Amino acid sequence: MASEQAPVPKTPNVLGIVGLLRPHWKAMTVAMVGVAGEAVAALLEPWPLKIVLDYLLQSKPLPIWMMPVVDWVGGGTLAVLNFAVVAVAVIAVGGAVSGYLNTYFTANVGQWVMHDLRRTLYHHIHRLSLAEHDEKRTGDLIGRVTNDIDSVQDLITSALLGILANVLTLVGIIGVMLYLNWRFTLISLAIAPVLFLVVYVFTRRIKKASRKVRKEESELVSLVAEVFSSIRVVKAFAREDYEERRFERESLENVEAALLARSIKMKLSPVVDILVATGTCLMLAYGARLVIAEQLTAGALVVFLIYLGKMYKPMRELSKMADTVSKASVGFERIREVLETESGVRDQPHARRAAAFKGAIQFDHVSFAYSPDQPILEDVSFEIAPGQVAAFVGPTGGGKTTVINLIARFYDPVSGTVSIDGTDIRRFTIRSLREQISFVLQDTLLFHAPIWQNIAYGRPEANRAEIVRAAELANADEFITAMPDGYDTMVGERGVTLSGGQRQRIAIARAVIRNTPILVLDEPTSGLDAQSEQAVFEALDRLMKDKTSIVIAHHLATIMHANTIFVVKDHKLAERGTHDELLAAGGFYAELYNIQFGEPPTLAAGDVSPGPGAAVTAARGLIPPLSNEAARG
Repeated sequence: MASEQAPVPKTPNVLGIVGLLRPHWKAMTVAMVGVAGEAVAALLEPWPLKIVLDYLLQSKPLPIWMMPVVDWVGGGTLAVLNFAVVAVAVIAVGGAVSGYLNTYFTANVGQWVMHDLRRTLYHHIHRLSLAEHDEKRTGDLIGRVTNDIDSVQDLITSALLGILANVLTLVGIIGVMLYLNWRFTLISLAIAPVLFLVVYVFTRRIKKASRKVRKEESELVSLVAEVFSSIRVVKAFAREDYEERRFERESLENVEAALLARSIKMKLSPVVDILVATGTCLMLAYGARLVIAEQLTAGALVVFLIYLGKMYKPMRELSKMADTVSKASVGFERIREVLETESGVRDQPHARRAAAFKGAIQFDHVSFAYSPDQPILEDVSFEIAPGQVAAFVGPTGGGKTTVINLIARFYDPVSGTVSIDGTDIRRFTIRSLREQISFVLQDTLLFHAPIWQNIAYGRPEANRAEIVRAAELANADEFITAMPDGYDTMVGERGVTLSGGQRQRIAIARAVIRNTPILVLDEPTSGLDAQSEQAVFEALDRLMKDKTSIVIAHHLATIMHANTIFVVKDHKLAERGTHDELLAAGGFYAELYNIQFGEPPTLAAGDVSPGPGAAVTAARGLIPPLSNEAARG
């Protein structure tokens, strides 16, 4: 029976147990009926034996309430026996059915709660900004989405209603025992305070040990995720032995933490057993004396002894559940820690959906820093007109990539304003902003999925004809159709089964199919061979047509014909202008050009850059010569 699916909560209130269970109240109600039935069956179970001992074997007079029942089943001595036998069967069947209802519906609720909580956490992680992701380890997040949520499921399926059932049974048993003989009951409960104190102390220690185990497990998963995602680097530097030693060290720490936790848990059970045995001895010794003195019937003593076993059983089970509760508590804490992390970049209260962009981009006195002592951009201002090609160059770490991160609102500036078409981008919803920006990055990431899905990733509703057309414009159709399964060919994880040029052309096809007014190119041809580079250049020519394009490049040959070139140095815009203007100025851009190509030639608009090497010749492909109209723009 599938419970209705809960909506994704917007706040961490879902972590309240009521919030977790509320969407599944129907199944929980049935499960609680089963719990109540089990408790009632446990209370009634000894009474048929008491009836046989007291009213059949010892021939004591029947209580008034039993006479109509015995008469109904035939009357006489055998009727008492028949009634007791039927009662045993009815109680057993009732307990079994109640137990089934409890177990089945509790497991059902546990699965759905796990799904709801996992979906909530996964949803929230996706809404965190890159700044929050930069601070968290991937393996640790994986552990919270899997292991920590599993511990919460264990609490619901094996402990939550189990605790309720044990508490109900315990209260019912104590109530009946007090009714039968309150002095005898108080003696049998003499060890209860000591028992609960022991359980409380051990529970605190178990929780602390469980928290340590969970932390070590996260460290281990983080290490494995990090190494497996960087396996090519490990092999390239022959560091397999080193990574194995690191894994062994983390694994040993995990084992030590787990053994310590297990040691604490294992001590609890024998301590509880000893206390229970002590209470049983006291009750048996005192009860036998009462029977001999005829102050208590043999049947009542048997009921007391059976109840005593049933009373101590919930106590033992509650003590054993301390481990499950502790793990779930730690899991709750770790899940809550993520859900209570507020994204530094999120939709403003009155954000609206962005209309179709023309593509005008403006930075107005923008400053940004990842931390107060790590400035990246300082008081940067510039404008890019719609349809223009703007290039950013400069030394590594100067802030070029930060510019495009701010345009897409991966981060927000510390001060200043980033605007598109004259409107602060913080007034737009993040989704509508990013829907109008396409990226072709240096390190193209593809998913383990068919090629057509990778192309359509940014526009999943695209049909097959649109996907093929995008691949053709990206110069990718030829190599795709040559593959065994064509567009249905599965791509290896992160695209490792394709060459760098093939991955880039699929990334370009992914941008083509989105057809957004703003295009960001971050070193799109870095590391490609001459043939792949030329194919990528031709595809980029088509992609950049009539779009506001922002190009980040270290190779100046690829951006000579940009409308405007911005030089980012020492966290500021050091220079800006066309290629010719910057060469004539003799500043940092001219120094970079001299380092790469030697003495700079004079470059007229529309001419082909004559610098040495294929890279300069290929510059015609990435940013074509500007028309007079575009140059004036």
